[in-house]
Amino acid sequence: MQKQRILVIVNTAWLCVVPFNICLGADPTIEQSIPSRVLRAPEKAIITLVVENDSIGGGTDENYTSGVRLNYTKVGADFPDIAHKIDRLIPTFAINETSSIYYSFGQSIFAPKDITSKSLNINDRPWGAFLYGSLGMVTLTDNHTDEIEATIGVIGPAALGEQTQKFIHKNITDSPTPQGWRYQLKNEPGLMLAWQRAWPSALNGRIANNFWSLKPYVGLTLGNLRTYSDVGFSISLNPYDSQWQDMPLRVSPAMPGTGIYEIPPNKWSWSLFSGLEMRAVARDIFLDGNSFTESHSVEKNNIVADVNAGAALTYNNIRISYTLVYRTKEFESQERPAIFGALSFAVRF
Repeated sequence: MQKQRILVIVNTAWLCVVPFNICLGADPTIEQSIPSRVLRAPEKAIITLVVENDSIGGGTDENYTSGVRLNYTKVGADFPDIAHKIDRLIPTFAINETSSIYYSFGQSIFAPKDITSKSLNINDRPWGAFLYGSLGMVTLTDNHTDEIEATIGVIGPAALGEQTQKFIHKNITDSPTPQGWRYQLKNEPGLMLAWQRAWPSALNGRIANNFWSLKPYVGLTLGNLRTYSDVGFSISLNPYDSQWQDMPLRVSPAMPGTGIYEIPPNKWSWSLFSGLEMRAVARDIFLDGNSFTESHSVEKNNIVADVNAGAALTYNNIRISYTLVYRTKEFESQERPAIFGALSFAVRF
């Protein structure tokens, strides 16, 4: 019987075991191919609707109970003059042919555990909502991506959290009517500036006809609503012929993902992903209370972790994804961690 030879190819940090078609390492050709693959498709715009809710995760109605985000992304966009000024001011950001710009509009809602109580529970989190708009830029430079985002919005009654939750509970979910919105945080404008750096191909490999990658990242968010730093990583598995599929878009705070994806060459494609994020939280207005007036507050935890896993399915230019998120306790008197789901619907055109 003839013995099978095992051929091992080593190129710097790239290692392949040929008979098994398994490769490990950081393949430089992947990094070089990303700009051309992003720019190749004539469909430069992506519209994404993201819906996050605890009812499609843990089946509850508490803590971070709802988030909706509508996003428009232009891949390889022409940037306005103000963007180039930001480019010159921030040494870590460089506008080039791969740079994209996006605009978002969204609302997030937070509620205590017992939404039917008409009295205030001082040991549970405040009622609150956030209505906002965001402008962001993403660019690929060398082996990393940088993302900067400016968000402006309002919390309090002006954020329309009470009207939104009552309408959904009455007309969509047939849930109990929330009774405690009289205790919500007061009106306050909010501003946040966020920066993220990720290394999308820090470690990647090929297993048969599939491509896997591990993406570490770090970030910093500053503002009167939230101030925190974050560090984490995500792991994804995709078909090799449609390997450039970024993590689905989410509602902040969350693991970073631009939601940019390739249109599959064979119509259908898929992606499996998972990840871990740790946040060091200096301020969270939805736990600490209003910045300039007295309001209900709780003692927050300064370290919060997210663990998530999900899947995405792409058909032609349409992508649908679901992510299940486990979030550790955000404040000391919180009875249990939060579990919620995130659905996103994207169209590239």
